[in-house]
Amino acid sequence: MKKMALIPARYAATRFPAKLMQPLGNKTVIRHTYENTVATQLFDDVMVATDSDIIYHEITSHGGKAVMSKKQHESGSDRIAEAVEEIEVDIILNVQGDEPLIQKEPLAKLLQVFEGDAGKNVQVASMMKIFTDLRMVEDPNNVKVVVDNKMNSLFFSRSVIPYNRAAIPVNYYHHIGVYAFRKKALMNFTQWPITPLEAAEKIECLRYLEHGIPLKMVVVDFKGVGIDTPQDLEHAKQYV
Repeated sequence: MKKMALIPARYAATRFPAKLMQPLGNKTVIRHTYENTVATQLFDDVMVATDSDIIYHEITSHGGKAVMSKKQHESGSDRIAEAVEEIEVDIILNVQGDEPLIQKEPLAKLLQVFEGDAGKNVQVASMMKIFTDLRMVEDPNNVKVVVDNKMNSLFFSRSVIPYNRAAIPVNYYHHIGVYAFRKKALMNFTQWPITPLEAAEKIECLRYLEHGIPLKMVVVDFKGVGIDTPQDLEHAKQYV
């Protein structure tokens, strides 16, 4: 089973323009993400898919692999689907370009759900972690997910789910936007129009649920730092 990691990398971020080219220690954010993904040794290939000559040169000039997008894309999934359209690959893992501190263990756990007889029916998988600070549950920037007893997603929302009316102990899960797909599932996704719940919540993976495809969720203890703001970059510098 051939496994490939794709890193969608858009230069013009709305909240933090050129964030992927910001220095983080002695490398840029995007180089950290690429090289840390390669260093996991989990993949047959790792590639950056970008709309930017600057990012393309940053990766290739340091010995990495990158491909230029031919079209404008609404999402990272669309960008990586274009990149792998002509490539023979079974499992594609989407690593966010702004996650420079990506780690091996959660990625390995995500890939494992496609293995064996139980994994044959898994089309899409993603990560979640338990909220330890319940104040973060109410923040709409943190996407929540609820699952069934087989760890398949039931719903994703920016609202608080589940609503704990009975005031009983319950886990709240924070969705982490790292995805793994079978190639066919990814290509199908890009052919479907945006669905009503996806448009309302601004959560891309709801498109799968609205087409009857659950995401297999894995619980991870992932302490990455997504670079969305200058403050996030300063936080990441503390780790580096």
